[in-house]
Amino acid sequence: MADMCRVHCAGQCFIPASQRPDGTWRKARRVKDGYVPQEEMPLYESKGKQWAKSRPDHPIGLAPDDVAASKARQQASTDMGIPGLAVTTKPGGMSKSQKKKAAKKKAAAAAAADTEINKMLEDTHVSNNTNADGKQPVATDSAKRLRNLKKKLRDIEKLETQIKSGELKKPGKDQLEKIKRKSDVMQQIEELEEELEEGN
Repeated sequence: MADMCRVHCAGQCFIPASQRPDGTWRKARRVKDGYVPQEEMPLYESKGKQWAKSRPDHPIGLAPDDVAASKARQQASTDMGIPGLAVTTKPGGMSKSQKKKAAKKKAAAAAAADTEINKMLEDTHVSNNTNADGKQPVATDSAKRLRNLKKKLRDIEKLETQIKSGELKKPGKDQLEKIKRKSDVMQQIEELEEELEEGN
């Protein structure tokens, strides 16, 4: 900071009092000799960044005129944008009436596109035909359900053996209800097995 001053009698450095933007004052602060404020500290650059900066951006021996011409060509090509893309004018360059006309055109084009899409949707029909492909997911679904029911049955039988062997002395309310549902689970398994046999 350029406004840092040294008090000669004490030989110490101070940052003088200054006014904040809101009008309040900062106190003068004592700093060590050789202090550099944060704003004036040079930014850290890695070795790689320093090396990249030191490299020339054009071939050695190329005339400065050619370098300038090359940069101008590159700038012009980037200003052109993407090839094949329609260039749109910036809204700031149009008058109010031109903006209104452009907005009306956009709205009309959007409405036309919407009506076209609606007509296409009305023309499409969904067929309700179920072929062999439609039956396949049902078979896999019932097979999956059968596996789950068999797993439930194994869990119920495991609970029963634990109760009979005395391993589980006080079964919970849920466990007792699970055991009561054994006949229902067995009946569902039989129905699903019959259904799968008929499907095959």
